Amino acid sequence: MKRIAKAVVIAVVIAAAGVSGIWWFLKVEENRPQNTLTLYGNIDIRNAQLAFIEAERIAKVMVEEGDRVKEGQVLATLDSDRLQAQIRQVDAEIAAQQQVVDKLVAGTRPQEISQARAEAAAARARMKNAAQNFARIQRTTGTGATTQQALDDARARFDVEQANLLVKEKALNLALEGPRKEDIAAARSRLDALTASLALLKVRLGDTTLKAPSAGIIQSRLLEPGEMAGPASPVFTLALTDPKWVRAYVPEPDLGLIQLGMRAVIQSDSFPNRNFAGWVGFISPEAEFTPKNVETTDLRTQLVYEARIFVRDSNNLLRLGMPVTVKIDRSAVALDPTGRNDAKKPPSEPAQNTP
Repeated sequence: MKRIAKAVVIAVVIAAAGVSGIWWFLKVEENRPQNTLTLYGNIDIRNAQLAFIEAERIAKVMVEEGDRVKEGQVLATLDSDRLQAQIRQVDAEIAAQQQVVDKLVAGTRPQEISQARAEAAAARARMKNAAQNFARIQRTTGTGATTQQALDDARARFDVEQANLLVKEKALNLALEGPRKEDIAAARSRLDALTASLALLKVRLGDTTLKAPSAGIIQSRLLEPGEMAGPASPVFTLALTDPKWVRAYVPEPDLGLIQLGMRAVIQSDSFPNRNFAGWVGFISPEAEFTPKNVETTDLRTQLVYEARIFVRDSNNLLRLGMPVTVKIDRSAVALDPTGRNDAKKPPSEPAQNTP
């Protein structure tokens, strides 16, 4: 009987010691700082609606839904016959206007100057002859040998030849001076305007080719060859897979535990044996849920702040909307505690994906 009592006492002591040990362990664990913050969220990506600037009929569509495309890859083209015809027309106008400019800059040809001098000399000779004839008739009219009418005709011919000489001399002076500076400037301005029109047409011709602005996946193919495209009619929906991020929500009590640039590990039930490296790239400056202007201590625990944890996924395993678990390493120092770091820029030496 004494042995039984002794065994009971020993068992009670052992149980008490075990309970004390468990309580001490839990108390120590409670007071020990936690270096990992666990969040839950979903994979999110951006979509881009790709449309042509020009309003024209679609000629070719090169990609299908689900195709991966690279930045700058040609996705579709428009019919460009009209633009090419306009380019040829402006090219011809530029060539003609260039000849006008060259002519004005070159000035009057020597042959033209010689011709103007000869015409002026001929006009001077005719005027001299008309002056002599007028003086002769004027002397004979006084004696009655010629009529007044003959005198008037001689005076008229002299006046005409004198005016004609003045015209020829002015023409010679213009030939010697060459084109006016204003005429040359106007011709050059006209040439510049045509050149600018040609450059604009070539830009528009380039706009008949739709290229991928970034690498991604064709999510939707909205128009087909033969349909009219335009700025308001997207041809594709492009899923921008780089960067991807996790949209998660941080409870208000944990807001002080997370900083921009902290490293993170993303885990998905679809890939239980694989971790994806990531980093904190965005923390919302305001709460998603505010019941009222002044919250009690209990209500403050219900406030959450949106955070974006950018993730490396070169193999494109993570899909839009996929639920994931995010474990943020609080022991790693943030890139820039001031919050000025680039969200798309990963931290140096990020954690590697593990199989």
